Amino acid sequence: MAFNGTWKVDRSENYEKFMEQMGINMVKRKLAAHDNLKITIEQTGDKFHVKESSTFRSIEINFTLGVTFEYSLADGTELSGAWNQEGDTLKGVFTRKDNGKPLTTIRIIQGDELVQSYSYEGVDAKRIFKRS
Repeated sequence: MAFNGTWKVDRSENYEKFMEQMGINMVKRKLAAHDNLKITIEQTGDKFHVKESSTFRSIEINFTLGVTFEYSLADGTELSGAWNQEGDTLKGVFTRKDNGKPLTTIRIIQGDELVQSYSYEGVDAKRIFKRS
């Protein structure tokens, strides 16, 4: 349950390049770079309740580890996939509905930070969150 808590984005690494690879236009990339994303995670066993709030939207997501669900990114990209827990790591493998290409997301706690890594079409990025 190490992921439980509220996390506010602190910094990003290669995030704009990642968004460009995802096909997000320049205006949306510039806005997303300063979205003030806050994630609240509540884990109970293998069930998760996640609230994401940013400058642009607020959504709530409920999922169970290993169970496929549907999700839309802030830019409207629709995905289908599942999260799995491997030790202290959450790994999400999603497929884009528009082109069938995979997007992998990994969440891990490192010290007092939540590191969320993304990988799409050979481009990797990270967003680092601090507990708030």
